[in-house]
Amino acid sequence: RAFYLPGVAPIDYERDDLVYIKVNKLTSTVTQLPYDYYALPYCKPDKIKHAAENLGEVLRGDRIENSLYSLEMRFDDRCKVQCRKQLSEEEAKTLKGMIKDEYRVQMILDNLPVGMTRYVEDEQGTRKKYERGYPVGFTTEDGKAYVNNHIRFTILYHKDQETDLSRIVGFECEPFSVDHKYKKWSDDKPLLKTCDPRQQVYVSEGSAPQEVKPGEEIVYTYDTLFKESDIRWASRWDTYLLMADDEIHWFSIINSMMIVLFLSVMTALIMLRTLHRDITVYNQLETAEETQEESGWKLVHGDVFRVPAHYTWLSVFAGTGVQLLCMTTVTIFFAVLGFLSPANRGGLMTAMVMIYVIMSFVNGFVSAFLFRMFKGQTWKMNAVKASLLYPGVVFTVGTVLNVLIWGQKSSGAIPFGTYFVLMFLWFGISVPLTFMGSYLGFKREPLEEPVRTNKIPRQIPPQPWYMHDAVAFLIGGVLPFGAVFIELFFILTSIWLQQFYYIFGFLALVFIILVVTCAEITVVMCYFQLCAEDYRWWWRSFLTSGAAAFYMFAYGIVYYHTTLVVTHKLTTFIYFSYMSVLSFGFFILTGTVGFLASLAFVRAIYGSVKID
Repeated sequence: RAFYLPGVAPIDYERDDLVYIKVNKLTSTVTQLPYDYYALPYCKPDKIKHAAENLGEVLRGDRIENSLYSLEMRFDDRCKVQCRKQLSEEEAKTLKGMIKDEYRVQMILDNLPVGMTRYVEDEQGTRKKYERGYPVGFTTEDGKAYVNNHIRFTILYHKDQETDLSRIVGFECEPFSVDHKYKKWSDDKPLLKTCDPRQQVYVSEGSAPQEVKPGEEIVYTYDTLFKESDIRWASRWDTYLLMADDEIHWFSIINSMMIVLFLSVMTALIMLRTLHRDITVYNQLETAEETQEESGWKLVHGDVFRVPAHYTWLSVFAGTGVQLLCMTTVTIFFAVLGFLSPANRGGLMTAMVMIYVIMSFVNGFVSAFLFRMFKGQTWKMNAVKASLLYPGVVFTVGTVLNVLIWGQKSSGAIPFGTYFVLMFLWFGISVPLTFMGSYLGFKREPLEEPVRTNKIPRQIPPQPWYMHDAVAFLIGGVLPFGAVFIELFFILTSIWLQQFYYIFGFLALVFIILVVTCAEITVVMCYFQLCAEDYRWWWRSFLTSGAAAFYMFAYGIVYYHTTLVVTHKLTTFIYFSYMSVLSFGFFILTGTVGFLASLAFVRAIYGSVKID
């Protein structure tokens, strides 16, 4: 017997079982502000019940509620009337505004989101895919707005031939706008002229549409059609997750592999030829005159382990970077195993938050260990900085955005209760774990330096233009970014264009390539820097690979102008705030990889030469 993850186990329905459709948020790729379904003048049940939501769902702005949509399993029903609504001036204005902003209605049936059917042509022939949700309405060239007040639901089901039980494997919809007419209204059983199964009158594309204007009466109706399907329950998400452009991902992987190969060859050449020759020559130098004629990286052996400026912040950044690195690795690992599939709504976001909190221990340990190595004393102050650095930035930006989103009455605003939960996770679990890690990290014996540090710092000779910091950052950042930018496009599309991202296998490969690229480019640049007799490598190694984040933010600006259609200033502010937080996290992660690789490299080369 197979096991199913909680919340995603199959449900077997008998014929004529009552099934209810739940409504979710209204979403728009134009404004990026989700709203509650009942923010629009739709038909409401007497009592609105909220479904239990996990942390990830709340942070994404999901608000899952009950609705008046009900269906009997495997029983086709046409022209079901929900209710009629007379639009007030305020309601007509809100509805018109949402139609103009291209809002889409999201619904859920048996844990499947509603989708409009689209067909894509590729080498494998014509394939079906779903576009999530359906539009609230549409506008015409003369500026009039029409509402989609009739929805035709098609429920795909897979039937077990032996038991006659069935499982829902597809939830499709087709929206129509129709100006319903009726002879006489009755709340129990209204009879419509424009949709009457007894007279064989059904809603179609040719029906007169329902305009949105104050005082207009809207009648909401729906059809439910059942269709037997050979799709099995285990494969029912495949149509939602259809990836029509997997060739681009392979191209991205091959392109990244070439970068890694080039860097690996370069690193190997440095290690084997140059370094091996250097170390042999240095170890054979015998006379004092020869020793004085030394040049290259061995000359700076007395300064290479000199404590850098602002060493507290370097240790804090490195600790936070290791925390982000561990969080990303563990999250991708579980995602690749299938634990964080889109069927488990909000699972990915919840997992990231929880893993980040647990990994605070690693942050405390690494930052305190490095702080001790730099001869620091006040480890408690260091632990405070480590526990507040990245969460503090996220919290500040998040709070400002939350106030603005709340002002728009959007469901994307984080409720007070969730704020309390997040504060508890931060100060109740994350901070104590950071302090525990710091205490243990500071107690550990620091690494022994392979060479002694001189009391008087050596003078650094004038550097050629290509060894300046700005050049190092430009070169150091472009290769790691080049390895990930294609995958970054798909990640941004899934965040901003409401699409599913489920190619974690590719993401895992790209992440490994990113880590290797960051390590190798920083080691190469660090070697060139030491050969130029410049021993200030600590911060430079962090900033070299961390510079990839500046390219990432610049790419975010390009993506905003080329892919998104944004009409609201608030949406622009939200977009760039999120991109800043993501880029800052990326800067810390990539910088840490480069820094730790350089630290290992410098310790290795200076530990292998004999220095009197």
